[in-house]
Amino acid sequence: MIKTLDKYFVNLFFKKILILTSIFFSLIFILTIFEEITFFSESSSAFYLPFLLAIFDVPTTLLEIFPFLILIAAQLFFIDLIKKKENELIKINNLDNLYLIKLLTICSFIFGIIVITIYYPISSKLKFIYFDIKNVYSEDGKYLKHFNGNGIWIKDEIKNNIYIINGASKKDNYLEDVFISKFNENFDLIENIFTKKIDISSNKWIIENYIIFKDNRQIESEKTLILDSHFNIDKINSTFRNLNSFNLFQLIDIKKENMILGYSSQDIDLHFLKILSLPVYFSILVIISSLIMLNIKKNKPYIFHVLLGISLSVIIYYVNNIFNVFGLTNKIPIYLSVFFPIIFLGIMSVIGLIRINEK
Repeated sequence: MIKTLDKYFVNLFFKKILILTSIFFSLIFILTIFEEITFFSESSSAFYLPFLLAIFDVPTTLLEIFPFLILIAAQLFFIDLIKKKENELIKINNLDNLYLIKLLTICSFIFGIIVITIYYPISSKLKFIYFDIKNVYSEDGKYLKHFNGNGIWIKDEIKNNIYIINGASKKDNYLEDVFISKFNENFDLIENIFTKKIDISSNKWIIENYIIFKDNRQIESEKTLILDSHFNIDKINSTFRNLNSFNLFQLIDIKKENMILGYSSQDIDLHFLKILSLPVYFSILVIISSLIMLNIKKNKPYIFHVLLGISLSVIIYYVNNIFNVFGLTNKIPIYLSVFFPIIFLGIMSVIGLIRINEK
């Protein structure tokens, strides 16, 4: 009988997750469609392209809200049990509330493993394709940056001239050992510029103590040269593609490249840890949701439960964001910015479980 109950409760819980996922997938798809149609409104792209890109983009957005879908799914699970009075089955079989919480926690942890091993690689690949297609139609598609063993390479177009820029390394707000090749529209070389460093803190690059190579001559200058660019330190520090377009193995490779080139990898570390911690995060949210549902009065209207779940999700979301910002701004270590909210929620869950057990 207990195995039959296990199967029934597991199926019910995953059914709630599937229903919520389908609903939010549809809502996100509709919202994304409008954004993509606006983006392609002035291009001669195929009519189906906005719909295709929306499908490619939705899984990544859905990944961001999975923790809160899990929390609400647990609430709907208990509402369904209470409504049909199926929670009496637990008492009849001499089981307690901890049995049900344990079962849902295991389910959510397994779901988190599935998300990491199957869902995330697929969604990251779709996001990668999304950026590949969209970049073709983007006005920024002609402005490129690339990292390799020779440093950072930038292609920029300024006032009908094409600039190919290679910087050996980056330190603070400066590109160091920079070689700039300037071409006209026909890609005929106009001049080369070399400098020890360039201030790239804004889109107006400040070049001092540079050497110009032009018409077989070498001209040294101590004057200040201002170069307008579509890039600045923030844009260069950020990966050209969203981190959600890389799987976990690619993120490790990108971090290694950044370490070689001296670029910050904090955003990569943050993203990597957030993905890896999903099974534990899901489990804790299910425990919290279960504790709330088992401790409130049964005669409360259903809308109260839903609003409570949404409110709790919003609070947790903003607390996580605050700690993420602390981590990215070096206020606290990156690993602490990810795990402190989880540890705090975990402690609250343990306290709640102890009280439930005492009852």
